[in-house]
Amino acid sequence: EVTTRAIGDTNEHIVNYDFSMYDNDFLSHNGEEKELFLEDLSVSIRSRKPSFFLNSTITLGNRSKKRSNHGTKIEISDLKGSWTSHKIRAVFSDVARLQSIFLEQENSDFEIFIYNDSNHLSYGSEYIKQLKILLAEKAVFRIENGIFDQNSLEFRYKINDAQKTLSLRDSQIKGLKVFRDRFGVEAEELDNRIIDCGSFEFGFFVFDFDTNEAVPVKWKLDQNEKSIIKDHRIYLYRDGIRVYPYGEPNDDWLSIDAYRGTISAGHFLSNDQVVGYINISQNENPKLKDKTNREGLIDEGYATEDFVAIIQTFLAYIRAKPYNQYRSDNQKKREHDLFTNEKINQELEQLKLALDSNPQAKKILASIEKDYKAERNYLTRRAEITEELAGVGISVETASHDIMGIMEKVFINLDELIKDLVSDDEINKDELLKELQSIRGGMSFIEAQLKDIQLLFKSSKQRRRNIKVSDILEKIERIYKKLLKKHKIELSIRKEGSPLFAKTTDAVLLQLFLNLFDNAVYWLRTITIPNRSIQILLDGDSGEMIFSDNGPGIDDDDLEYIFEPFYSGKGDEGRGLGLYIARQLLERHDYSIDLELNKHRRLLSGANFTISFLTND
Repeated sequence: EVTTRAIGDTNEHIVNYDFSMYDNDFLSHNGEEKELFLEDLSVSIRSRKPSFFLNSTITLGNRSKKRSNHGTKIEISDLKGSWTSHKIRAVFSDVARLQSIFLEQENSDFEIFIYNDSNHLSYGSEYIKQLKILLAEKAVFRIENGIFDQNSLEFRYKINDAQKTLSLRDSQIKGLKVFRDRFGVEAEELDNRIIDCGSFEFGFFVFDFDTNEAVPVKWKLDQNEKSIIKDHRIYLYRDGIRVYPYGEPNDDWLSIDAYRGTISAGHFLSNDQVVGYINISQNENPKLKDKTNREGLIDEGYATEDFVAIIQTFLAYIRAKPYNQYRSDNQKKREHDLFTNEKINQELEQLKLALDSNPQAKKILASIEKDYKAERNYLTRRAEITEELAGVGISVETASHDIMGIMEKVFINLDELIKDLVSDDEINKDELLKELQSIRGGMSFIEAQLKDIQLLFKSSKQRRRNIKVSDILEKIERIYKKLLKKHKIELSIRKEGSPLFAKTTDAVLLQLFLNLFDNAVYWLRTITIPNRSIQILLDGDSGEMIFSDNGPGIDDDDLEYIFEPFYSGKGDEGRGLGLYIARQLLERHDYSIDLELNKHRRLLSGANFTISFLTND
């Protein structure tokens, strides 16, 4: 027997449904199959004056309020076993997720209270207060008052009290795989796309769960604090009503865990470290429909997939930009403390003074110090070799695109030729010669490309020599010729003064130029402009080269990070090593590469780099 009660201001209606004659699936009666009809149900209805809730004042955090007399009341009595405080807290935690824990709701129509007999248990106020303290004081990034505008395709939000605007059309978004998979990377693809999901509100709180020394003390979390945060995820609300099961710890509705497992964990914030909310409405988001079982959104048409992809894109951007910058700053500070301040050497000197009266101990310490310096020099050299090899790998991958394309065409021609040879048809010598010449041309191209790339592998054997920079640029131009033509990018090289020479190796210049060309082509293809261009100035008199393009340029937030290792403006498509390695290799030859910020020296409107081949000698 099931009893439901509706409590109002006039009468309380009690309806009893009697299903005692049927088993759980309502299909059998006395062992026989039987269909269930409405007239078979036994229903009784009676009315009486309403039973009012406890009319009491309740303390909620820093405020008191008088309980409403209406709502839903659940009474549990004659319990078997023991109901501990822990069990009650667990029940409250589950039910409380029906409310928005992120938005202030002074006059909420929906609040939850738990009583033990007539005693109010204040689990709610204590728990919410503790959670809000964590959100306000321990979140590395507080992203609040967020709005995604469907019309402008812009995110407008506050991050740590700074107002920001981010457009889906921004080039820095194009490097994120979740965006590319859904909306493409070419500039024209999004322009021809209709976003079906509608506008929505959002807010996120990002925490740092790392335990290493690079995490600032103010952001460190103890186990209890981590446990509280892990209990929450990103919740979805429609007009203030929770959409289940989105936000439950075991529900990966944004596929974050899936992406971290199949793509790269380092490109996404984990579900554990982010809590937040997304508010949709019936008016703004009519195509985001609930399933009939109220278990999430219907995957119908493009609306739901667009909606999820847009949220994934924003969170991936936060990981790739603000969070990556935060981690880079922490790492730089830690390295500064260790190496710039010579912390270990200082401690060794202090230990020497402490052991001044013990000759034997001083002798042992001197041996330790010698071994430490030798090991440090060894590890420094190993790091340099690793950087060189990483640079070679990146350069080979960059230069191999056209080679693979030509090889594919050669194989197609060979397959066609084999088919002709094994067929019974008479072979046309002119056609055969044409096919063989095409294959010969393709192989010649591959040979030329490989000869240029082969220079990369001689970096450890080559001696420095005076190299004419324009000669290396000609090799790079051959490698990128097809790619530049494909994306309609015009390349111009201007020479001023005497020829520009650099005393270095072919490999260093090849890695430098391959990286600069690869970055320029990538960013130029993300924007829609009539004339895409790369301009290079070689000035032998000043010993400088300026490399420029008219792409979107370097974002202001990225300026101080572009030469940092593992920081990439391309999102998860980049490795963040190209410019870092280029600078490292040049510095070993006493040369330099810097972003050109002087507007009088910049050639084009996009990214401009100045490479100096003058040494301090």
